[in-house]
Amino acid sequence: MKLLIGTSNKGKIIEMREALMGLGVDIVTPADLGITDVPQEEGFTFAENARQKACFYHLLSGLPTLADDSGIIVEALQNELGIHTRRWGAGPEASDRHWIEFFLDRMQSEKNKRARFICSLCHIDATGSEHLFEGISDGAITSELEADFLPGLPISACFKADGYEKVYSALSVEEKNRISHRGRALLKFTNYMQSIQP
Repeated sequence: MKLLIGTSNKGKIIEMREALMGLGVDIVTPADLGITDVPQEEGFTFAENARQKACFYHLLSGLPTLADDSGIIVEALQNELGIHTRRWGAGPEASDRHWIEFFLDRMQSEKNKRARFICSLCHIDATGSEHLFEGISDGAITSELEADFLPGLPISACFKADGYEKVYSALSVEEKNRISHRGRALLKFTNYMQSIQP
């Protein structure tokens, strides 16, 4: 079975491929299918945006589709990031490096470093039915980058999940998929898929 990962974010594609390896599905991306259009994100929640992306790519491809919307809620920056995370601050056109430098500079003056990552996944199956899965990870922002990061995922180099001494991107693939917001949502999706397989 082919499964379209509904994103052009290279870092997300890498993480999702790794997390879904055991499912036995043929994962394809919009680029593999020659899809260059991108969906609008007009929802008011992560789940609404994930659904919009999944519907967009499912309609274009006709394939079962899995789309993600995720972001970070920073206690000291109430209502500033969340569903607008990548569009916040330096803006969506900024390079990862420019965006994260802006973010860390803004956080320097904040004593409260607590934050929560949230990921919503929407799966549209071959029948057109929709299924939602959510993952949450609480932790804190570090004062500087503590590792390299995958393209499109700069905050992973300055976020430590509770109970861990390393930032997301310094963890092994297995560790990150176990504790990250996206990893937790993908595990729920994987468990669901395995439960319906004959």
